[in-house]
Amino acid sequence: MRIEFAEISLRGGREDNQDRVAVAVAPAATLLIVLDGMGGHAHGAQAAQVGLDAVLQAFGAPNQPLLDPLGFLHRALLRAHAAVVALGEGVPFDRRPRSTLAVCLVQEHTAWFGHLGDSRIYHLRDGAVARRTVDHSHVGLLVREGLISDAQAQVHPLRNYVESCIGGMDVIPEMDIGGCVHLRSGDALLVCSDGFWVPLGDAAITQGIAEAIPLGDALSRLAELAVQRAGATSDNTTAAALRIS
Repeated sequence: MRIEFAEISLRGGREDNQDRVAVAVAPAATLLIVLDGMGGHAHGAQAAQVGLDAVLQAFGAPNQPLLDPLGFLHRALLRAHAAVVALGEGVPFDRRPRSTLAVCLVQEHTAWFGHLGDSRIYHLRDGAVARRTVDHSHVGLLVREGLISDAQAQVHPLRNYVESCIGGMDVIPEMDIGGCVHLRSGDALLVCSDGFWVPLGDAAITQGIAEAIPLGDALSRLAELAVQRAGATSDNTTAAALRIS
């Protein structure tokens, strides 16, 4: 399986960038990772970095391809959570570092997803969204219940309220771990923060990734478009992508 991959992270209209991104490539497996340090909490950037380091360390430890992809993702997410919880020891609860986390593992023509919060993972095929993770957010729940539309969710007063993350309480958070997606030529996988997917929407994302240009150029164009659409108050805008050729 031949792959093309790229990553990008823009500060946008914020004072600093609290997102973190990585594409870890091994001979038999590839990992796409995006974390969004929660800006309403202290040390969001540090939380995202500590979580990223924990996942990368877990990925580098076992032999690959991984015999138990779901088990690996579960352990990696818990390891990241524990590391960020430790970072917040002795800090008042409402000031503890926190971060979203989305991880996509690709190996042997399959992809496996794991995430907490509203950073998303997309499986794109034939110019459409074949699969997308479900946000752990209050407005995400309202959309799933049919109470508001996707457009209404983007302007809802609780749109930034995330209901699951790494860090904070020393209990196992809600996390979604799943697979497996069987990949074929032309498929693409995208992992991104809400600063990327919210201003763009699914149509712009699928069209941009499907363009017959290098994936790095496509990702750069989409990130810049997201910042432009969001305006002066645009969020950190981060994504990692992989395309099968």
